[in-house]
Amino acid sequence: MKLAWILWLASVLPPQTADSLCLSTTVYLEARNQSVRGQQAVAEVALRRRDSGLWGDSVCDVVTARKQFAPTLVPPSTRLSNTEAWAEAVTIALAAERNWALPPGKRQEIVPGASHFAAHAIASPSWRTAYQVATIGDHTFYKVQSLKPRRS
Repeated sequence: MKLAWILWLASVLPPQTADSLCLSTTVYLEARNQSVRGQQAVAEVALRRRDSGLWGDSVCDVVTARKQFAPTLVPPSTRLSNTEAWAEAVTIALAAERNWALPPGKRQEIVPGASHFAAHAIASPSWRTAYQVATIGDHTFYKVQSLKPRRS
Protein backbone atom coordinates (compact mmCIF):
# COMPACT_ATOMS: atom_id res chain seq x y z
CA MET A 1 0.00 0.00 0.00
CA LYS A 2 1.17 3.51 -0.76
CA LEU A 3 1.75 6.25 1.78
CA ALA A 4 -0.60 8.61 -0.09
CA TRP A 5 -3.44 6.08 0.23
CA ILE A 6 -2.80 5.60 3.96
CA LEU A 7 -2.83 9.35 4.60
CA TRP A 8 -6.03 9.74 2.57
CA LEU A 9 -7.63 6.90 4.55
CA ALA A 10 -6.61 8.60 7.81
CA SER A 11 -8.37 11.76 6.62
CA VAL A 12 -11.74 9.98 6.40
CA LEU A 13 -11.52 7.72 9.46
CA PRO A 14 -12.80 8.64 12.95
CA PRO A 15 -10.11 10.63 14.80
CA GLN A 16 -8.95 7.92 17.21
CA THR A 17 -8.68 5.31 14.44
CA ALA A 18 -6.92 7.83 12.19
CA ASP A 19 -4.39 8.60 14.92
CA SER A 20 -3.63 4.89 15.37
CA LEU A 21 -3.09 4.57 11.61
CA CYS A 22 -0.86 7.66 11.48
CA LEU A 23 1.21 6.49 14.45
CA SER A 24 1.59 3.00 12.96
CA THR A 25 2.68 4.50 9.66
CA THR A 26 5.24 6.72 11.38
CA VAL A 27 6.67 3.85 13.42
CA TYR A 28 6.95 1.80 10.22
CA LEU A 29 8.58 4.55 8.15
CA GLU A 30 10.92 5.81 10.87
CA ALA A 31 11.93 2.65 12.68
CA ARG A 32 10.84 -0.61 11.03
CA ASN A 33 14.47 -1.77 10.99
CA GLN A 34 14.95 -0.94 14.69
CA SER A 35 14.34 -2.93 17.85
CA VAL A 36 10.94 -2.95 19.54
CA ARG A 37 12.36 -0.52 22.10
CA GLY A 38 13.48 1.83 19.32
CA GLN A 39 10.05 1.69 17.70
CA GLN A 40 8.38 2.35 21.06
CA ALA A 41 10.63 5.39 21.55
CA VAL A 42 9.62 6.84 18.16
CA ALA A 43 5.93 6.40 19.07
CA GLU A 44 6.54 8.02 22.46
CA VAL A 45 8.05 11.16 20.88
CA ALA A 46 5.02 11.53 18.58
CA LEU A 47 2.59 11.07 21.48
CA ARG A 48 4.49 13.52 23.69
CA ARG A 49 4.36 16.08 20.88
CA ARG A 50 0.61 15.54 20.44
CA ASP A 51 0.05 16.19 24.13
CA SER A 52 2.00 19.46 23.91
CA GLY A 53 -0.23 20.81 21.14
CA LEU A 54 2.73 22.59 19.52
CA TRP A 55 2.52 20.55 16.31
CA GLY A 56 -1.23 19.97 16.25
CA ASP A 57 -4.10 18.48 18.19
CA SER A 58 -3.90 14.93 16.88
CA VAL A 59 -1.21 12.35 16.14
CA CYS A 60 -1.99 12.76 12.44
CA ASP A 61 -1.42 16.52 12.71
CA VAL A 62 1.86 15.95 14.53
CA VAL A 63 3.35 13.36 12.18
CA THR A 64 2.30 15.26 9.06
CA ALA A 65 3.58 18.63 10.31
CA ARG A 66 6.01 19.96 7.72
CA LYS A 67 9.44 18.29 7.85
CA GLN A 68 8.93 16.69 11.26
CA PHE A 69 8.40 12.98 10.62
CA ALA A 70 8.82 10.55 7.73
CA PRO A 71 5.24 10.88 6.38
CA THR A 72 6.20 14.35 5.11
CA LEU A 73 9.81 13.52 4.25
CA VAL A 74 9.38 10.54 1.94
CA PRO A 75 7.52 10.60 -1.39
CA PRO A 76 3.75 9.95 -1.24
CA SER A 77 4.35 7.10 -3.69
CA THR A 78 6.41 5.24 -1.04
CA ARG A 79 5.10 1.72 -0.63
CA LEU A 80 4.75 0.14 2.79
CA SER A 81 5.42 -3.33 1.48
CA ASN A 82 6.99 -5.23 4.37
CA THR A 83 3.86 -6.83 5.84
CA GLU A 84 5.72 -8.33 8.80
CA ALA A 85 7.21 -4.95 9.75
CA TRP A 86 3.80 -3.30 9.21
CA ALA A 87 2.10 -5.76 11.57
CA GLU A 88 4.79 -5.11 14.20
CA ALA A 89 4.47 -1.32 13.78
CA VAL A 90 0.70 -1.53 14.28
CA THR A 91 1.11 -3.67 17.41
CA ILE A 92 3.72 -1.29 18.83
CA ALA A 93 1.69 1.83 18.01
CA LEU A 94 -1.47 0.47 19.64
CA ALA A 95 0.47 -0.60 22.75
CA ALA A 96 2.13 2.83 22.90
CA GLU A 97 -1.28 4.54 22.75
CA ARG A 98 -2.57 2.34 25.59
CA ASN A 99 0.54 3.09 27.65
CA TRP A 100 0.30 6.83 26.95
CA ALA A 101 -3.37 6.88 27.99
CA LEU A 102 -2.25 6.03 31.54
CA PRO A 103 -1.67 8.85 34.05
CA PRO A 104 1.84 10.30 33.58
CA GLY A 105 3.25 8.65 36.70
CA LYS A 106 2.04 5.21 35.60
CA ARG A 107 3.41 5.27 32.04
CA GLN A 108 6.46 3.33 31.01
CA GLU A 109 8.65 5.95 29.33
CA ILE A 110 11.43 4.75 27.06
CA VAL A 111 12.94 8.20 26.36
CA PRO A 112 11.72 10.50 29.18
CA GLY A 113 11.36 14.08 28.05
CA ALA A 114 12.54 13.43 24.47
CA SER A 115 10.94 15.83 22.02
CA HIS A 116 12.97 14.94 18.91
CA PHE A 117 15.03 12.12 17.41
CA ALA A 118 17.37 11.70 14.49
CA ALA A 119 18.97 8.90 12.53
CA HIS A 120 22.38 10.49 12.04
CA ALA A 121 23.24 8.28 9.08
CA ILE A 122 20.63 10.19 7.06
CA ALA A 123 20.05 13.48 8.94
CA SER A 124 22.06 16.18 10.63
CA PRO A 125 19.52 18.52 12.25
CA SER A 126 20.47 21.90 13.68
CA TRP A 127 19.36 20.80 17.16
CA ARG A 128 21.70 17.76 17.26
CA THR A 129 23.72 19.41 20.06
CA ALA A 130 20.71 19.42 22.40
CA TYR A 131 20.55 17.21 25.49
CA GLN A 132 20.74 13.53 24.47
CA VAL A 133 18.20 11.40 26.31
CA ALA A 134 19.22 8.07 24.76
CA THR A 135 20.58 6.32 21.71
CA ILE A 136 18.62 3.27 20.65
CA GLY A 137 19.78 1.51 17.52
CA ASP A 138 20.36 4.07 14.75
CA HIS A 139 18.37 6.82 16.48
CA THR A 140 19.45 9.37 19.06
CA PHE A 141 16.65 10.91 21.10
CA TYR A 142 16.91 14.50 22.30
CA LYS A 143 15.25 16.86 24.70
CA VAL A 144 15.33 19.92 22.47
CA GLN A 145 12.58 21.64 24.39
CA SER A 146 10.52 20.87 27.44
CA LEU A 147 7.11 19.76 26.26
CA LYS A 148 4.36 20.17 28.76
CA PRO A 149 0.88 18.80 28.17
CA ARG A 150 -1.57 21.58 27.31
CA ARG A 151 -4.14 22.45 29.86
CA SER A 152 -7.52 20.88 29.31
